[in-house]
Amino acid sequence: MNDHLRLANEGTANIVALDGERVSLLATRASAPGCPLAGNLEDATMVRVKVHRCRKQGERFLIEGRLIDATRQLRERLGTLVAPIQS
Repeated sequence: MNDHLRLANEGTANIVALDGERVSLLATRASAPGCPLAGNLEDATMVRVKVHRCRKQGERFLIEGRLIDATRQLRERLGTLVAPIQS
């Protein structure tokens, strides 16, 4: 499975759930609650998330948070990328 986001400070992530502004990512690196997390889609579109929770899930980290400054078009696009969580 190809990762949807290339994270700004190294690593990648897949979008596994999206509900309005709430988003869940399965990432290759952890991110502390309260921190902003940024990444780029394949076409360099920036996606920014305020992290609420991060926990280890298998070899990756499940990050739950809220999209920051996401337009309706971006949320719709992210919705088409949602991948199932794999344990």
